[in-house]
Amino acid sequence: MKRILAVLSLLALAGCVTVHTTDELKDIFDHGVAEYDAGHYAEAFKLFQSIDEEDVAAMRNEGLMLRKGLGVEKDPAAAEDMLRRAAEAGLPTAQYDLAEMLLNGEAGDPDPKAALPWLMSAASVHHPIAEYRLAILYEEGTVIDRNIGLARKLYADAAARGVPGAAERLAKLPAGNP
Repeated sequence: MKRILAVLSLLALAGCVTVHTTDELKDIFDHGVAEYDAGHYAEAFKLFQSIDEEDVAAMRNEGLMLRKGLGVEKDPAAAEDMLRRAAEAGLPTAQYDLAEMLLNGEAGDPDPKAALPWLMSAASVHHPIAEYRLAILYEEGTVIDRNIGLARKLYADAAARGVPGAAERLAKLPAGNP
């Protein structure tokens, strides 16, 4: 009898979770983007928040809005948490955004070592700004061992994708791989 009650309780709780079809998620997300683009940030935030458990891009957008204080009070710690969830789900843009927050120390002290794996992950799938920022770390050699060859490759990839400053930094690199 206890087992039946436990199963019924779980089913009742599961009924509280809204599950959307792919088309519904797309419609809600697109509506959120339209509201954001129109400057209706509070409405956009609510829409993204309504699907953040089902849509990792909505989760990331919610994190960015928390980070910037758009449509909601600015909350760097909550933004970092939301971006971490989206980053852990494998979204390269969230991985970069989280790394940037960690590099800048937006929710605490700057933590380049914590940012490094997120930059590496985003750069591994050719996120252009992550490639650029990671190249800087390889060029400087302060957070990770200096590797001019890898910095050169990352700068070249970032420059090919139009990242401002990448071509200039590439041109200034010394020859070889110290």
